[in-house]
Amino acid sequence: MWGVAGAIGRIEPEGGRAVHCASACHKHRGPDDDGYWQSGASGEDGAMFGFRRLAIIDLSPDGHQPMVDEATGHAIVFNGEIYNF
Repeated sequence: MWGVAGAIGRIEPEGGRAVHCASACHKHRGPDDDGYWQSGASGEDGAMFGFRRLAIIDLSPDGHQPMVDEATGHAIVFNGEIYNF
């Protein structure tokens, strides 16, 4: 299981707290790990993700999300199911 929360728009401290709160409400769905990512700084338009993870197959920290591509800065959160891995 897993849980994801997010917000798009002006990044304000209240929005960040809302994503953290929503992610905390998903703790029962993903008690093994949590992560957060935001684009831009407070006061700018952007996006924020929160993620909870239940580690079943990949117990290592390599499954930590949101995953960010260092070359492009693109971020992703997903249910963690990669078939034929």
